[in-house]
Parts: sequence; C-alpha cells; structure tokens
Amino acid sequence: MIYFERVTEDTLENVLEIINSNSTYNTLENGISSRTMDEIRNQFLNKTTDSFLITVDHQQIGLIDFLKNNPKDNCPWLGLLMIHGDFHSKGYGKTIYQAFEEQFIRDEISKVRIGIIQENEQAKRFWTSLGFCVYGQSQWNGKTVDCLEQISKKESMGLE
Repeated sequence: MIYFERVTEDTLENVLEIINSNSTYNTLENGISSRTMDEIRNQFLNKTTDSFLITVDHQQIGLIDFLKNNPKDNCPWLGLLMIHGDFHSKGYGKTIYQAFEEQFIRDEISKVRIGIIQENEQAKRFWTSLGFCVYGQSQWNGKTVDCLEQISKKESMGLE
C-alpha cells in the first residue's frame, strides 16, 4: 500500500536522507552533491506547495512536492518526485505517480506540468513514458528547463 504523509518539522530528517541519497540529481540541480537541513526546511515547509513523504510497505522511500496553482500560468505543477537512491529502478516511480495522480489530481485537474533540467535525460525519459509531452522551455537558476505537461484522459477525450 502507498501512503502520502504531509512533510512536517518532525519528518525533515527523513526528507533530508531521501534528497541526499540522490547526489547526481543534487549536483545537476544545485552544483553540490548534498543539501543542508535549512535548504530542505525552506523548500518543503512552505505555504506555497504541498510536500509529502511516500511510504510503501511501511518504508519511507520517496518524496513528492506539488504546487496546486502556479500563478504564472494558472496550472498545477509537480515540483519534485524523488525516490530514495536505494529504491531506484524498481518500478516505484511510476506506481507512486499513478497513485498520487488518482488521489490528488485526476478528478480536479485537467493537466499537470513539470520542469526538467535539460541535461536530465533520465528524468525526461521517465516522464515522457508517463504521457508527459514537451510544450516549451524556460530558464531557472541559469539552467535551461524543458517544460512538460500531461493532459488528463478526460480532457484529451473531450469529456471536460
């Protein structure tokens, strides 16, 4: 069973462990292989996004960060879906996204957007395999980001 638990001050150590188990991503995003507790606190304990620890079979294995409405485009954005490094390549990412989509997205939202640092080919392959398509590019912290979106099945079938 998959559970989504809101990130709190009490769970930040677990968040830090998950983030720092992904040194390649950290280096790509921030130029350093690990993050500090203050960085994690600022990113995941805020009033703008909803952040959840992901528990599968009683083990916290991931993290998801979601912005329900980006004021720049009035669309929801998935800021991060990260699986602990020890659990990569085991199919958790796809299963977790589908569970998150069903619980938080499907009935309320017609599309979801994400940004992927252009050099992150692995992430681009993962998200396009889930039906996300590139619709543009932007700049973020001096990096080129591919912007992708996934249209809900209802909207793509003209049911909205």
